[in-house]
Amino acid sequence: MEQEQNQQKLVPAVERAAGILDIVATAKRYLTVSELARETALPKSTVHNLCSTLVQLGLLIRRPDQTYLLGPHLLRWSNAFDRQTDVAAEFAALWDQRDIPHEAVVSLGIPEKGEIVFIAARQSAGGHRFSVRPGLRLPAPFVAAGQAVLAHASDYEVRRLFADGYPKPLTDRSPGTLAELLATLADIRKRDYTIEEEQCQAGITSLGAVVLNSLNRPLAAVMISVPAELFSGAVREELAEVLLDITRSLSRRMGADLDNRRG
Repeated sequence: MEQEQNQQKLVPAVERAAGILDIVATAKRYLTVSELARETALPKSTVHNLCSTLVQLGLLIRRPDQTYLLGPHLLRWSNAFDRQTDVAAEFAALWDQRDIPHEAVVSLGIPEKGEIVFIAARQSAGGHRFSVRPGLRLPAPFVAAGQAVLAHASDYEVRRLFADGYPKPLTDRSPGTLAELLATLADIRKRDYTIEEEQCQAGITSLGAVVLNSLNRPLAAVMISVPAELFSGAVREELAEVLLDITRSLSRRMGADLDNRRG
């Protein structure tokens, strides 16, 4: 078995180049050839040749101070990966393998400007009070899926998103102003998911969490909605566990690196 595994090893030059790209991607500052040589335990001349090749291929950029950062060609691969990987199909496949919580509606939405567009949903036998259909659009500030996505943006980005006007609240519990929304997002950033209590529809409480893409940026969001009167402490913990398990699984399938996630 060990001999077979050794025969399956990658080409050394490719393996070393990939290692350099991984180091550059996760470094907290720009690194020089000497620093990369120490990190990889490779001769400086080898690292120099590899970096020069990666620069020519657009996989690295050499800065004026002779340090390196990731190159634009990697973004083409990332975009191609996103195009070829269908988050809705992966969502459906995951839910086909597990039960939907009682009286819950589980939905998947993607951000589009200041809205969330729902593209898939699963519903338990008793979950009829909140209906989600593909194509449904809701203002991001008032729905758990949207708040989860907005919480990953800076306050500046959120202000810019609604520079032309803030949407009309859906209920009397919706964040009524941009300032209220920013305060809500600040609280959401303290945990891995958002709780939206009757801000989208009276009588419905929802939890939301993001699905990350291969750049560890929000690609979509999963939301679990239940009748507000059923949302006890025990139910909250159960739903949060299910939600985070699903979004982490989806994020990994979309290429996210959750082990090296920052922030």
